[in-house]
Amino acid sequence: MRHRSVTYSTEATFGALADPTRRAVLDLLRRGAQPAGQIARAFPISRPAISKHLRLLRRAHLVEERREGRLRVYQLNPEPLRSVDSWLEQYRTFWTNNLASLKAFVEAEYAKETQAAQTQPSAPRHRKSTRAASREGKPSTE
Repeated sequence: MRHRSVTYSTEATFGALADPTRRAVLDLLRRGAQPAGQIARAFPISRPAISKHLRLLRRAHLVEERREGRLRVYQLNPEPLRSVDSWLEQYRTFWTNNLASLKAFVEAEYAKETQAAQTQPSAPRHRKSTRAASREGKPSTE
């Protein structure tokens, strides 16, 4: 077993997280430790398939397994997710900066358009249409 001070493999973590079923297993384990059978019942796939997913999660150190009598109980180990979080932080910063720039641009454009609309003279009124003039019994000016 790996010592806790050892850095977890980012590649193994990302590899494990790449599969939607494994992510769903992790979501399930966020609620607390569960036996393998209970985890398997939560999914519409075979028990051997869930066992393979749990094995990959265990190898990536995203879950820990312990024996309770005949049961294998799994629980979430969030530590490897710290490396994922630090990797994602770069992108959070990127998007925050870009979205702030986009917001400033849109607000500046809106201010320009609003100011231009307020300074333009109002458009001349249109003459009555031929239909409206004929209803009133007046000759058309068009």
